[in-house]
Amino acid sequence: MCLAVPGRVESLHDDAGLRMARIDFGGVYKTVCVETLADVAPGAWVLVHAGVALQLLDAEAAAESLRLLAEAARLGSTP
Repeated sequence: MCLAVPGRVESLHDDAGLRMARIDFGGVYKTVCVETLADVAPGAWVLVHAGVALQLLDAEAAAESLRLLAEAARLGSTP
């Protein structure tokens, strides 16, 4: 099973010819490749798997994904 997580683009930069972004995952910041997304910009929500942004999300879809992940975490911690 694979898991892709929504995050918000903070900034963009170039790294050895690849477009990269600093992504905010709820206060945890990671560098992610955004080469696959032509229209990505700071403030955008993206779905990330294994260090690569797979698609753009609207804010509503990102919020719903985060809600479902939080619910799954809550259910997983119940004895």
